[in-house]
Parts: sequence; C-alpha cells; structure tokens
Amino acid sequence: MSTRYPPLGPSYWMRTAPGDESYPSLASDVDVDVAVIGAGMAGISTAHELMRAGRTVAVLEAGRLAGGVTGYTTAKLTALHGMVYAHLRKTRGADGARLYARSQTEAIEHAAALVEELGIDCDWESRHAYSYVTDPAQADQVRAEAEAAREAGLPAIFTQVTGLPFEVAGAVRVEGQYQFHPRNYLLVLAADLAAQGALILENTRVTGLTEGEPHTLETDTGNVVRARDVVVATHYPVFDRALLFSRLSPRREFVVAGRMPDSLDPDGMYITSEENTRSVRTAPLDEPGKRLLLVTGEHITPGTGDPEECFRRLTDWAVANFPGTEPMYGWATQDTDATDTVPLVGPLHPGARGLWVATGFRGWGMSGGIMAGRLLATLIDGGSSPWAELYDPRRLAPVLREAPRFLKTQAKVARHFVGDRLAAVTGATPVEDIEPGDGAVVRVGGESVAVHRDDEGELHAVSARCTHLGCLVDFNAAERAWECPCHGSRFGPDGSVLQGPATRPLPRRTLRHRTDPSSSA
Repeated sequence: MSTRYPPLGPSYWMRTAPGDESYPSLASDVDVDVAVIGAGMAGISTAHELMRAGRTVAVLEAGRLAGGVTGYTTAKLTALHGMVYAHLRKTRGADGARLYARSQTEAIEHAAALVEELGIDCDWESRHAYSYVTDPAQADQVRAEAEAAREAGLPAIFTQVTGLPFEVAGAVRVEGQYQFHPRNYLLVLAADLAAQGALILENTRVTGLTEGEPHTLETDTGNVVRARDVVVATHYPVFDRALLFSRLSPRREFVVAGRMPDSLDPDGMYITSEENTRSVRTAPLDEPGKRLLLVTGEHITPGTGDPEECFRRLTDWAVANFPGTEPMYGWATQDTDATDTVPLVGPLHPGARGLWVATGFRGWGMSGGIMAGRLLATLIDGGSSPWAELYDPRRLAPVLREAPRFLKTQAKVARHFVGDRLAAVTGATPVEDIEPGDGAVVRVGGESVAVHRDDEGELHAVSARCTHLGCLVDFNAAERAWECPCHGSRFGPDGSVLQGPATRPLPRRTLRHRTDPSSSA
C-alpha cells in the first residue's frame, strides 16, 4: 500500500484547542507598566509572572495567541536538549552547565506546579527523555554527554535500552520530564491573566518602537501602547538595536503526525541529530487503543531546499519505523539557533533601559520560554538571578569562543544576499513558465519581483526584497509562502507578513513590463 502524505497545514495543537477563545485587537491608546510583544510560551509566561508580581501588563500578538512557533512545536518539556551538556561544560565551564540544567529544570517544575494549581487540562504526561544515536562510532560521544549531563545535575544515565522499535548504539536518558498540549496550556494561562486584569490583544502587529520614558510601541491598528518596560518575545526579535540577527540562525523543520496502535507507543521522548534530525513522541487520542505519533525532522533554511520532498522523507521514515501508523497531519515549524548555543534572554542592547528580549531557544522553547519568563520578570522587578549572566544577550566572550559558528552564519547570509541577486539576474524564470500553485522571482523593469500563480491561474506580484534587511525571498510551494533565507521572515502570496522579523508586508507590484533577465540587480 502506498503511503498517504497529508498536506502541510495547521498543527494538531491548533486543530484541537478550543476554537472559541479569542481576544480583541488594540482599539485605543494604552498605558501599562509592561508591554510584552508576542503571545507564545515566552511572552505569556513573562506576562503571567509579571501580573502575579503586581504589574499592569499588555500582551500584543500579531496573529492568534499561541498560534506561532509555540502552536507548531512538538511540545517536549525537558532539560535534556539534545547533546548540549558536554559542549556547555567545554565552553561555559562546569558551573555554566550546572546553571543551564538548573534553570531549565526549575522552569519545568514551575510549569508542573501551574498545571496543578490552575487545573490545566493539557494532556500532561510524564515521560523519560532520550538523546540517542544508532551509529556505534558515536556511542562514546553519548557516554560523554551522559556524564556531563549528570555532572550538571540531571538524573542522566547512559543506556542502550529504549522503547524505540529499532536498536540504538547509545542514548542519554533523563527521567521525570513531561510532554503536553502547548496551546491548551497557554490558553488557560492567558485566561488567568485576563481574569486578573491583563490586556491581551490579538491581530495587533507592533510596527515601531520609540525608546523613552515611557517607551512607545506603534501598531498596525494606528494606536500606540506606552510602557516603562517592553519585552520582545517574538521568537526572532522584530526590533534589533543590538544586531542580534548576526548571532541568530533560522531553520525550518517538518512534522508528521499519525494514528498508531498504542501497543507500539515507544513510551518516551526521543531525539537524534542523525538523518537530518529525528524527534519522536506520542500524544493521547480520544480513540480506544490508539495514540498519536509525532515525528519531527528534515530541517532546512527557510527559502531553500525542497519542503515537499523533506516532508515525504519524514513521513516515509515514520511509517517504515512504526508499522501501522496512519499519517493524518503535516505541518512545519521554525526554530532559531544562537550561534553560541545558549538562548539570549535579558537586556535588548547594551544601553537598554527597560527593553528586554528572549530568543535563540534552538528548538527547546517550551522549557526555555518558561525559564525566560521567570528570568525577565525577576530582572524587571529589580531582582537578581544566578543564571542572568549565562543568558545575557550582551555577552561577548562566548561569541568569540565560538567564532567559527558565528562566521559561518554570516557567510551564509552574505552568500544569499549577493548570490540570490546574481541568480535573479542570470537565471530568472519567465512568468509564463510559472505553474499554478507555484511561484518564482522574475525580472520586471530592472526589479526583482516575486510572482505567484494561484490555482485558478491568476498572478500575484510583490517585491522580492524582504522588508527586514533586503535579502531576496524564494517561494515555498508546499506551504504557499515567500521565505527569506537570511533571517527567516515569511510572507503570504499577497505579501502579508506571516512570520518576523519583518514587520512590513512585501509591496505589491504590477507586471506591465516583460521579463528582462539582462537588467541589473
């Protein structure tokens, strides 16, 4: 029987969370103590902590609450973040590794306490977490990681026994971790926030920031929010006064989810960097004898690669390794990696007064976002934290120690910035060759124009220059989106912003001129 490939679309979490939860857009100017930009795990967690500390808070979300990266995660809540502790011990010292483990563990314990206190129905389940390899040549590396994780304070062991349906050469196992339904969790936290007087605003995109006392946020509704403190929790910062984009690298990953017999449940949360990443967990289904298998992997840089082929490979792997799985849902998510491994949580820039940021979670934004919320609330309240220095975005020494990774990121951006322009001039696709459902960058009157042909054959043209920093976008036909390979901004076929750091849409263009591949970039 041939494999059924579900189309890429809304995640399982978005499909199954209550649909009647909504909040208004900003309709008038507002003054609050703290404005939080972004209503994902980091933003809502920060707002919740600040509200409990007695601050007045406004949360501004460009789309739907928990509808961005948080709504498309695999939702593992663990302090075992792949193979990170041996690296941290080498680059940050044993104390740095211990602080990382402790900060993530305390975040997980805090989430568990909130689930109990607020009675959150979010499919909360305790599971062991595993980081594994199948290649025997890498077994010693896994042993070293288990030792480093244990030294950092995690209950970690090396094992070759897992619940996976294939043999592994070695795995780090950490007990007492969790998995859950992330949107259901955040909807309850948001309701608790609103009940305490917080202002939650959906479909309100922040488009400008004027620093001052207070700071002023401009929005696409035409109204402003004034606040003494502003938290930028938009996954990738939409305001970057410290050039953080030079220390961040976006990647897009794919998720397939399917019904499976519960007898095949691997009973754990698994991840390996092999085969371009494979991450595995399950979730409960309202069907007797069934669980939902979720497999994540096949990461690419936005605006590059073949997303449809990536998703097919991932689905084939899931079906081959978990026989009896029926693929039901497919979606994509986006992660942001800090070039020096550790998330950037703290002051937005060296001279910042009351401006804060949380970003660079490397795909571990559940524990990382909760940790960030607790840390930022403490700092905003004038307190101190043992791990504030570890996560401080102003750090320089770790960046210098990991300079090769930093330089590699910048070289990749430079290649796209220059190379994509040359390709647009020398290899532009004629408009007539664009198939229904596809898109391409063409040359029109000396300008690079992004053209999409919809299923009815109608053409939609917008500027091909990303409104963030000007890189050329490329079309992702599997998700019907224009994507920037430099910093990960994503736009709809009509140019509307789907994902930052861009805050402005791609300007519309007309196709009055014929394609001119000889024009200058």
